[in-house]
Amino acid sequence: MRDILNLNIDRADGSLQRLIGLVERRGFHIDGLSVRDDGAERRVELWVRGRDAGRCLDTLGRQIDRLYGVRRAPDAFPQESAA
Repeated sequence: MRDILNLNIDRADGSLQRLIGLVERRGFHIDGLSVRDDGAERRVELWVRGRDAGRCLDTLGRQIDRLYGVRRAPDAFPQESAA
């Protein structure tokens, strides 16, 4: 099952690389990535899935919260309906 993480990250050097590295080290595959510039920070949408059934998205979220310059933002990407 794929899940979507919406995040705000600072425009600091290596911030996106630290985020991707953490997600992969914690046992998740990144199926998709969308990055939008928003002034002083970037809005990132990640499509992730665990390598096995034992991977917990809540645990990954708490680990992401501890990264410097990264914040979860559930409303960062409003859903657009297909017409």
